Amino acid sequence: MPSGQARKLLLLATIAMFAQQTFASIGRGLPAVVAPVVIADLRLDAAWFGTYVSLSALAALTFQLGCGSFLIRHGALRLSQVALVMLAIGLGAGASGSILLFIVSAVIGGGGAAVSTPASSHLLGRYCPPRIAPLVYSVKQTAVPAGLLLGGLLGPALTAWTGWRGALLVSAAACLALVLLLQPLRREFDSDRTPSRRFHVKDFGRTIGTVTATRELRTLSMACFAFNGLQTVFTAYFIIFLTTHGQDLAAAGALFSLAMLVAVPCRILWGWLGSGLVAPRVMMAALAFGMAGSTALLGLFGDRWPLPVISALAMVLSATAMSWHGVLLAETARLAPDNMHGAATGGVLSFGQVGAFLLPLAYAACLSLTGRHGTGFVVCGLPALLVGLALLRGGGRQQEPAAAYSTAT
Repeated sequence: MPSGQARKLLLLATIAMFAQQTFASIGRGLPAVVAPVVIADLRLDAAWFGTYVSLSALAALTFQLGCGSFLIRHGALRLSQVALVMLAIGLGAGASGSILLFIVSAVIGGGGAAVSTPASSHLLGRYCPPRIAPLVYSVKQTAVPAGLLLGGLLGPALTAWTGWRGALLVSAAACLALVLLLQPLRREFDSDRTPSRRFHVKDFGRTIGTVTATRELRTLSMACFAFNGLQTVFTAYFIIFLTTHGQDLAAAGALFSLAMLVAVPCRILWGWLGSGLVAPRVMMAALAFGMAGSTALLGLFGDRWPLPVISALAMVLSATAMSWHGVLLAETARLAPDNMHGAATGGVLSFGQVGAFLLPLAYAACLSLTGRHGTGFVVCGLPALLVGLALLRGGGRQQEPAAAYSTAT
């Protein structure tokens, strides 16, 4: 393939997957933005939302572990479209206001959001040269804070205009519209699919086995557990925390969006630094310590400090807990066994979903027991502290970058 054509396809793939993950991020994050209104309207306990988030993460874990065969059979673009349709169905179910359908929403929406990342990584792996992978993956992953930023800005506005149910339905319609816009790209981007591939239950075990076989990948899996769990707690509970302490929904959403804005350049910056200027493990350790420190300060003093100080802590937390993805994903691909890069990525991300399942439950338990949000932030920041120490201590052996990113899963 001519280099000029290869660059065009890489750019097109990056734009398409950026759009896909932006809408997936909006679809998964919007329930957290409108949660204070939902809780008040349905007369629910705020701790209940942690259960919703954990159910979503449990579904995400299952879908992420099992999506490899479907990705190979149908292609990354088709799986991206399926993810968006699932998110739309989940948002529509949540808009009903039924507790039972909220559970359905958590399962379907969480599963849809989860497979969007392996699908996008699979597609970019076909066109991205390894030497610029941390930067490209980081650029693609900026779609997550970009989607959360848009959700934080548009969610309160749509809620004021159409109610929280209308806000969820508008987001669902936007996901379906993107499905149609992506369709013309399928011929090229799904040209590597293998229609004869079948799903096997043993695919779940193979995915986990890929990352538990080596110390380096086990450490990255634990890092993903801590990082993704804390990110989920932050996105699920920060707006509720602000509204509990006197901010209205619009102000809380605006502050949340401002914090997400910080994550966009930080993801690119950390990816650029991790591409050669700073060892990826050192980069991730520094981010882990930043997460642990900012959550500790927010948890211990956030209910007494003025809003500008809370805003500064939120930005530090966003710059760390919302900005690690490109470095970790690229390092996972580098350390993966030959022809197993996709499986390694899915396995590491699956540990992240376990964190997204357990840490919101821990936060909800702390909130129920103490009646304070601060305790939950402190507890959920501790795994990041332990991971930072582990990243600095062990696994210092470096490997040569893989010659190419495989499309195998």
